[in-house]
Amino acid sequence: MMERSPIHEAMRRISTTLSQMDILFAVAGAMAANMHGHRCTTAVVDIVLSDADLKRFKDEWIGRGWLDKFEGSKGFRDTVCNVSIDVLLVGDYPGDGQPKPVRFPNPESVAEISDGIPFLSLASLIELKLASGMTAEHRLKDKADVIELIRVNRLAEDYQEKLDEYVRSTYLAMWRAAQVEEDY
Repeated sequence: MMERSPIHEAMRRISTTLSQMDILFAVAGAMAANMHGHRCTTAVVDIVLSDADLKRFKDEWIGRGWLDKFEGSKGFRDTVCNVSIDVLLVGDYPGDGQPKPVRFPNPESVAEISDGIPFLSLASLIELKLASGMTAEHRLKDKADVIELIRVNRLAEDYQEKLDEYVRSTYLAMWRAAQVEEDY
């Protein structure tokens, strides 16, 4: 967690490139959780980006330090750092991908800047992780991440009022779980 890993470098590289292109984005996933105090490992950098901006980035940069994962994929690979960049498209649905009240937001409305890099706000990150964990059984880690984010940020029960109503009852369940002391 020295922030000198290839993943951190890839996050800085994509951030610099997108910023130079005046493309709005926000770092999501484990890197955003790290920024909000929950230390977790990852092998990818997740970013929220509009479909038009993804196309614009790929038109200019694929083959010049970044490569498509496969033809037509949303994601790509930083060839300098050998790290995958996964793109979460603005307006898409987290978890199972099916329509629900929570969607990947426009980065402009939810980004918090840290060290010059825009990250999802804590409320937005928690909302997305809850919606994902609620609708995709294989995404249990998203709920576990919320428990850890509640603990490390010492969030109150009433923090749920900052979240979409769709995820509030699950937030309360995760909040109660976060109150249990670990004895191991």
